[in-house]
Amino acid sequence: MNEIKDYNLVSVITPTYNSETYIRETIESVRQQTYPHWEMVIVDDGSTDQTISIIEEYQKEDDRIRLIALEKNQGAAVARNTAIENAYGRYIAFLDSDDRWLPEKLERQLTFMREHDYAFTYTGYKRVQVNDEGHRIEKDVEMPEAATYQQLLKSCVIGCLTVILDRKKIPDIRMANIRSRQDYALWLNLTRRGYKAYGLQEVLAAYRVRSNSISSNKVRMAKQNWIVYRQVEELSFLKSLWYFAHYVFLKVKAYLNYMR
Repeated sequence: MNEIKDYNLVSVITPTYNSETYIRETIESVRQQTYPHWEMVIVDDGSTDQTISIIEEYQKEDDRIRLIALEKNQGAAVARNTAIENAYGRYIAFLDSDDRWLPEKLERQLTFMREHDYAFTYTGYKRVQVNDEGHRIEKDVEMPEAATYQQLLKSCVIGCLTVILDRKKIPDIRMANIRSRQDYALWLNLTRRGYKAYGLQEVLAAYRVRSNSISSNKVRMAKQNWIVYRQVEELSFLKSLWYFAHYVFLKVKAYLNYMR
């Protein structure tokens, strides 16, 4: 990982793959931040559409945007880790290529972190989905004020697009090389190591729910959670079953609440 070269700089970590439809909106949401001291490290994971061309257009307009193009598709974990390894900032923030931030996101969250001397923070966000009838549905996702390892094992209450980590306090930041849920595995890793996560109770980001995304497939997502329990966290079968039961219950509860 690069050494910290700027202690006020936020390194925005953005993996992308065939994101020509949404990448402009994502980049613009970063450029519109009221906190101007950022770099956006975009790692393209072997796109075959116009994603790279679009990013290169923005690079000509804004030298804070950096592009790293991987030769072949290797998954979001590799892309994110590549971006982290090439980051120059003290702060690591995550934003996927189909999501966006509200303009005051960085400013308000960094103030929150600095005032309380926090190393690991997240914020509220809204889920944005277009249903089969073409109607746009938005719903705020409630966030707890803090999250511990035991709480996160029951449910991942932290949205990746909202997280900022202070790598002056957390020097070793790396995602597990699994196909999905690598962000969840990182939150578990950090909280298990003693870094408590704190939530800013404001909606400062928008998460796009896509019908073809991995997270939209509930069965596949549940299987990935089981993999995190057993293979990444190496929990016993009975412990894994205990936490998986909580996960299923809370997911069903959240889904019913979202559908109201």
